[in-house]
Amino acid sequence: MDITNEITQLIGQPQSIILEYKPVLPPSKTIAKIVSGFANANGGYIILGIADNMEINGLSEDFHANSITHKALDLLSPKPQIYYQYISYQGKKLYVIKVEKSDFEVILEGSIYIREGASTKLLNPVEIKFNKNGYKKIKEINQQLESYKVNATNAKTKLIEHYQSILRIIDDLSLLLYPIDENTPTDNREGTILSRILYSSFVDNFETYLSDLLYEIFLSNPATLKSKQQVTIEEVLNCTDLQEFVKYWAKEKLGKLQKGSVKGFIKDNKQIRDLEVIDDAMQDEIEKILQLRHLYSHRNGIVDEKFLQFFTGEFTINYEHKMAISQICNVLLYLVEIVHLIDLKAKNVYSLSNEN
Repeated sequence: MDITNEITQLIGQPQSIILEYKPVLPPSKTIAKIVSGFANANGGYIILGIADNMEINGLSEDFHANSITHKALDLLSPKPQIYYQYISYQGKKLYVIKVEKSDFEVILEGSIYIREGASTKLLNPVEIKFNKNGYKKIKEINQQLESYKVNATNAKTKLIEHYQSILRIIDDLSLLLYPIDENTPTDNREGTILSRILYSSFVDNFETYLSDLLYEIFLSNPATLKSKQQVTIEEVLNCTDLQEFVKYWAKEKLGKLQKGSVKGFIKDNKQIRDLEVIDDAMQDEIEKILQLRHLYSHRNGIVDEKFLQFFTGEFTINYEHKMAISQICNVLLYLVEIVHLIDLKAKNVYSLSNEN
């Protein structure tokens, strides 16, 4: 089935209930959300290679969009009827997905999406409720996180959803995590261990965000992946396709960050460095946050000499480091604000797709 004629008649029309433009190839989950939304409404078309302002950029030939489309379909249940192909338009290569209206609700990992106007909306959002008499700042942070979901990349949306789950746990387990008040570290051993796990979890997800963002940058701008760094044949063969290799390589780029070297990570990753978002003061602060995560994950919070190199004169050897929930929430908020700044700049510089 050739849908070229249908598409050439659509190009130039504004985005609508049946039409979505994307300037670059987005991750498979983003494609799956849009397909789900169209299938649960009246069907529609996704055209890759055209920006929101109707500028026809074309799609890079370095990646094969078919494999991303196949992975998107694998996320959906039941699979809707779709047609997809490359077309040539004004000398540019575009990729088009036509989605038929489904007789059954098409579900993506338990979520139901529907097309409303020019947007894809979640039909069954999970309402986040917090204790009325709980720590008020949790609600404030959650509201800020919700606002950050607007026009976010897939990487940022994933991080925010994880951070919201952390806030729910903190709110639900208040008697364990802050039995006296939010500014006093708990003396409960189980509560202390849990607070360290929560802290380490959202710091880990900050790293995951950077890996996922690099993947989106590489996917939309293949030229940014090119370097003189060597890879082994085994590394290539262990990946089923180019997209999987790109995702693997993005995660490999986090090596120095996971060792606590923010400056090394930024130096080695031009894609992040060129954004000029994380200044020297931020790098120093993030380095401390990573060192504290390392202390909690590998030293059970017991201060050692390496930790003191980053916190000169603040603690003593073998001191057990504890944080109040208010401090933990402040670090979470600090990281998500940095992510927000990075995401806005990256979307602009690399023309990344919005998740919402």
